[in-house]
Amino acid sequence: MATPFEDLRVLRAAESIADDVWRQIVRWDEFARDVVGRQLARAADSIGANIAEAYGRFHYGEKIQFLYYARGSLFEAKYWLNRALARNLMPPSEVQDYASRLTDLARQLNAFADNVKSQRRHDRQQPQGLREASVAYATISDEITEDLFSPADLEWLQSVPTEAALTDL
Repeated sequence: MATPFEDLRVLRAAESIADDVWRQIVRWDEFARDVVGRQLARAADSIGANIAEAYGRFHYGEKIQFLYYARGSLFEAKYWLNRALARNLMPPSEVQDYASRLTDLARQLNAFADNVKSQRRHDRQQPQGLREASVAYATISDEITEDLFSPADLEWLQSVPTEAALTDL
């Protein structure tokens, strides 16, 4: 049975980062929140949102695509963290902590995407249609002691009129 998406470690890690970033941003002044904070919060929230969307997709290609979107949002969040550091909105130790957590999350995302790719490879190796099991058919050989058809069966088969004979009637 598949893990519910709420229980995915990668999603919980993304949510934790997004919530912690949010708590930071709401304390900034209005201009900093509007310019840097809004972008940072959206990027951080987008990581988890794309993981959730990947989980809900049916086709492997779509799943992988949304995991790549999540990774792109992760790098965008790192960019905005660097802007927050450069503009003295966050202390270097906090930015470093977030950057480290995002790096760990990137590794988890890559592992998740690799897992989806391996599932796709495995499923491609499986037969796609229904297949009947091979049946060993009996053939006439020295080992067969019984006749395949009785003399009465052979006589009946020879007496069955062909289609050509029926059209001549």
